[in-house]
Amino acid sequence: MRRRLLAVLLSLALLAGDGAAGAGDAGEPAWQWPIAGARTVVEPFRAPAHEYGPGHRGMDVAAPEGTVVRAAARGVVAFRGSVVDRPLLTIDHGGGLVSTWEPVASSLSPGDVVLAGDPIGVVASGGHAARSTLHIGVRRDGAYLNPLPLFGEVPRAVLLPCCEG
Repeated sequence: MRRRLLAVLLSLALLAGDGAAGAGDAGEPAWQWPIAGARTVVEPFRAPAHEYGPGHRGMDVAAPEGTVVRAAARGVVAFRGSVVDRPLLTIDHGGGLVSTWEPVASSLSPGDVVLAGDPIGVVASGGHAARSTLHIGVRRDGAYLNPLPLFGEVPRAVLLPCCEG
């Protein structure tokens, strides 16, 4: 009962806009990286040309099976279960921002409150991502977006001269 009350209160606070996570929002902190160790993006986000077009609606990061996955930002667990052949966890961060982590085996339940850095599960197997990777999908108001900028500043591209002489 107490956990459910905390979840409801946090949900209301997030919906009111006092701390919905997401770097790029005015004054919001960057998300925490979800796994310890090297930060290797194996498969980057590729936006589809249209709603049903091909693309990669998230990013895959290197993470061996059994790696502990930590919440990138505070939120409320919205879903935990298997979809097709993979275990996944979805967290509602408020303000229309929702993250999905797969394949992640978790003991959390819908309504559980998580804070940035809390363990949310471990990398499992299954799904469309390559073995030993963690897929991170993020939607804002139902539209997929590139999760990488949420984790902090993306290095600026340096343009080099194209031609000599």
